[in-house]
Amino acid sequence: MSAIDNARMLLDMAAKDIRAMTALADPESVDDEIFGFHAQQAVEKSLKAWLTSIGGTYGRIHDLSQLFALLTDLGCEVKRFEDLDMLNPFAVELRYEALETGEPKLDRSSCMIRVQELYDHVRQIFERIA
Repeated sequence: MSAIDNARMLLDMAAKDIRAMTALADPESVDDEIFGFHAQQAVEKSLKAWLTSIGGTYGRIHDLSQLFALLTDLGCEVKRFEDLDMLNPFAVELRYEALETGEPKLDRSSCMIRVQELYDHVRQIFERIA
């Protein structure tokens, strides 16, 4: 698969996670762990699409901080999105453990906006390159 085809596939999969987040936006529908997993996945796939689009590689990385670092090393401006690394625990830890009682709840509407902003940014980069 070419890098462009791989980036397109990753963006398509990120869009599916964003649709899942939208469907799960109501806190009464599912717990934060489930919503957060889809948010983390949308960010991870978007970052990997970004890396792939510009000729970068990422190996078997699932840590958002590491993906941001790879993009920074390639000269990309990622500062405005780095706060999304707060979703890291939803990738693995919170798939098997519940949030502690008293931990702050995810601000789902803010999270959806931020994830969509990243996705839109990467989509624009991809469309310029493709």
